[in-house]
Amino acid sequence: MQVFVTGGTGFIGAHLVRLLLQQGYDVKALVRSSSNLENLRGLEVEIVKGDLNDPNLWQQMRGCQYLFHVAAHYSLWQTDRELLYHNNVLGTRNVLAAARKAGIERTVYTSSVAAIGVGSSGQVVDETHQSPLEKLVSDYKKSKFLAEQEAIQAFAKGQEVVIVNPSSPIGSLDIKPTPTGDIILRFLRRQMPFYLDTGLNFIDVRDVAWGHLLALQRGKSGDRYILGNQNLSLKELLEQLADITGLSAPQRTVPAWLPLGVAWVDENILAPLGKSPSVPLDGVRMAKQPMYYDAAKAVRELGLPQSPLKVALKDAVDWFVAQGYVNPSREFKI
Repeated sequence: MQVFVTGGTGFIGAHLVRLLLQQGYDVKALVRSSSNLENLRGLEVEIVKGDLNDPNLWQQMRGCQYLFHVAAHYSLWQTDRELLYHNNVLGTRNVLAAARKAGIERTVYTSSVAAIGVGSSGQVVDETHQSPLEKLVSDYKKSKFLAEQEAIQAFAKGQEVVIVNPSSPIGSLDIKPTPTGDIILRFLRRQMPFYLDTGLNFIDVRDVAWGHLLALQRGKSGDRYILGNQNLSLKELLEQLADITGLSAPQRTVPAWLPLGVAWVDENILAPLGKSPSVPLDGVRMAKQPMYYDAAKAVRELGLPQSPLKVALKDAVDWFVAQGYVNPSREFKI
């Protein structure tokens, strides 16, 4: 069976493509002309150049039975508001319309727990929770919510669409890197003397890839499935990294008002003057509240694997070091 994949050059997409090939699927991957193809190097994948908003995208999908729409633009910079809407919302609308026109039998749409929102005071939430659009912090989260609505509307019109909501994946091939990968890199580079008192749900990126394939095979059309595993405070994650690497974990927290102030100056004063901001304001606002999720539905209905996070963390550390993202010091155990 032939599948069409958007976002195959990215972190989750690259692992999904590898899994699909291992499971005997033929893969056609949509990539932008400017995409870094390193994550697809050496794989037997048919590469097609194009854009999510291409009105003739359906022609590229012809002959494929299934679609995995993984591609999305990620940014927490407020200046990227229009780009986020163009790629994530309008792009998803066009991709789903193309799938319908091309006769795609079943689509798995990659949303995010960002579209679900968060519970109050660190409450663990599941797929039944939904924060109001106006309560979602950042234009990225709002764009993912609106894009998910496009998938729901496509289902209402008769398309077979299953929605998956990954939490924070960890592992190799984090080429950009993702926010979680950035935390790991900052730890390895000794750029994290303090930490915010927050938390996230983490999962091995290979389990996320399996969650996509299992959603195709077993998911209920129109439903959404959180692809997550373990809720950890940022302190607990850093302590696991310390155990893996032998590096010391930061011991002191920083009050939220301090990075908030730095981020406000970055985005509102320095950026308009042409200087590159270093801390996104929305990123700090998001981190003020733990983002904890319950993936029991995906485990129960899909059979989502729950691999040990420590293995994924070591894979990420090893990969970042091997790829030259960080130079290992004598302190490293690896």
